[in-house]
Amino acid sequence: MHGEGLTALGAIGLVGVAGVGAQWIAWRMQLPAIVLMLIVGLIFGPVLGVLNPQETIGDLSGPIISLAVAIILFEGGLTLNLRGLRDAASGVRRLIFPGAVLGWVLSVLALHYVAGLSWETSWVFGGIMIVTGPTVIAPLLRQARLARRPAALLQWEAIANDPLGALAAVLAFEIVLVARAAETAPAAIRDLVLGILLATGLGFAVGRGLAWSFRNARVPEYMKVPVIFVAVLGAFSLSDALLHESGLLTVTILGLVLANSRLASLQEVRRFKEHATVLLVSGVFILLAASFDVAALERLDWRAPLFVAVVILLVRPAAVFLSLLGTDIPQKERVLVAFTGPRGVVLMAVAGLFGERLTEAGVADGYDIIPLAFLLVAATVVIHGFSLKPLAQALGLSRAVPGLMILGANRFTLALSEALTKAEVPVILTDTNHYRLGPARQAGVETYSGDILSEAAEHRVELIRYNTLLAASDNEAHNTLVATDLAPEFGRENVWQLRRAREDSPRHALPASLGGRTPLGEKSLGELEGMMAEGWRARVTKLTEEFTFDDWRARQPEALVFAVINDDGLKILGPEDEVKSTDGTRLVALVPPDAAPAIEEEKEAEEREPLPEGSADEEEAAEQAADAEAELEDAEQEAGASDAERRA
Repeated sequence: MHGEGLTALGAIGLVGVAGVGAQWIAWRMQLPAIVLMLIVGLIFGPVLGVLNPQETIGDLSGPIISLAVAIILFEGGLTLNLRGLRDAASGVRRLIFPGAVLGWVLSVLALHYVAGLSWETSWVFGGIMIVTGPTVIAPLLRQARLARRPAALLQWEAIANDPLGALAAVLAFEIVLVARAAETAPAAIRDLVLGILLATGLGFAVGRGLAWSFRNARVPEYMKVPVIFVAVLGAFSLSDALLHESGLLTVTILGLVLANSRLASLQEVRRFKEHATVLLVSGVFILLAASFDVAALERLDWRAPLFVAVVILLVRPAAVFLSLLGTDIPQKERVLVAFTGPRGVVLMAVAGLFGERLTEAGVADGYDIIPLAFLLVAATVVIHGFSLKPLAQALGLSRAVPGLMILGANRFTLALSEALTKAEVPVILTDTNHYRLGPARQAGVETYSGDILSEAAEHRVELIRYNTLLAASDNEAHNTLVATDLAPEFGRENVWQLRRAREDSPRHALPASLGGRTPLGEKSLGELEGMMAEGWRARVTKLTEEFTFDDWRARQPEALVFAVINDDGLKILGPEDEVKSTDGTRLVALVPPDAAPAIEEEKEAEEREPLPEGSADEEEAAEQAADAEAELEDAEQEAGASDAERRA
């Protein structure tokens, strides 16, 4: 089958299936999604000839890509909450200015002296190269799970510099036209400044208008997403009509205004936009890769790969290091940002547009920026796609084994968090009562005092360290609220909640969309607390070829299996999950007080391959549990005394 055999509808369907399918395969195989989408687009397009967007979709291909890029940039602006910039604000300001200007100048020098392009083409393409691509950065950040500050630096730089890069290209192109006497310098400068002011004002006005209408109930809930969608497209089209490529700035400002408007319904809108962005990024990358003319690469010589290497190894690091001089950004984070600069959809789309315009203006090598842009995008996507996660882990800015967040401090969660902390699994125990966390702090467990859903927690708790949530507080309604709210963050399959005491009653049963999965044989907190009071305790046991799960189960038939720890991290087990007995797997379980003979045998098995968490004998562990219980009781009594004093 060839491209001309497809209808427009068939081509759009193929683009959707190929794009989303590539993202799913990348998730399953732990590969960078952008790399796989680029490969799939090239296979369906230039290699097999199955998809030819220019023939099947025709003149609509360009506007579709432009509108998709506009929505992607709006969604990026919607994530730019100024309150989230507290510890990265100075770095972001430096990366945007003077970082963007430094990047522009250094890129121009590389284009002229290394790639061999004319000064006119170099200044236009150098402006476009300011962009680092939110369409690429977002999937990479999702995979690499960076620490908050370097992630904020990369995200803000990518989203803010995208419209700036397009406007820099507009400025350079206007200068080219002035130099060729197509128009006068004052007229070009006037049109450019006026267009930028109108674009910025339009984005601000539309954003404030939407915020006002939502806050004052001028738009019903079910129409908010459609209204935003239409407003984005309308503002983008109007701004672009005033000044080419200024629409990118308009929609970015619009998203930024909405992100900082404190709208109660904004979270649902943001989630919808995230889903839409996944679809659009997939589609746009497939379309651009399938549309690429491989024959255009034949015009490039040995200078092209050398230019790409200079950009990745010299231009990008130099611009970042120079712009961040004098800031409080740690050196490790500077290195990570300096060697992470992937280009994406916006660079390809804008380069294609200005390549044609430079050619029409009589610039001989203007069209050469199109294959050069594709080579730069392909190289940076592949290199940074595979290098970001290992580099972040090597610098200590990413967690190789994410851990567990536990809601609620009590006997059960204290014992569990202590056992996991000794097993070197990242754990954080959260509670709204500061005194209840006292025993956990004394045991060396990381804690957070306050509401985990608060804005303060968003800034103080590194969520990237945890990929699993266990809601186990004594407030069942709060457990359900936290599990439901954080499900999109952790993934619903990784959100767990202890069984509610009255959930079997039809009057108290909740729909499947609320709350989390149920662990520990569907025991409630009351039942688990009773077991802990009787002497049950949490224990981590290593399974080996000589001591398998069947051996462990034969010795402890009454124990409750909670989770397993392997190379993929911590995995909580539900009632239907089975333990795969593999060498090196560690078992997390609650064991009864009468399991002393079995514990001794386990200890002998563990001593063959010693573990930090298995070195304490039964007497020491019992003393630790008793001490922790006494400390918890003292803390509760102290809290009660404090409450009594406040009432008095």
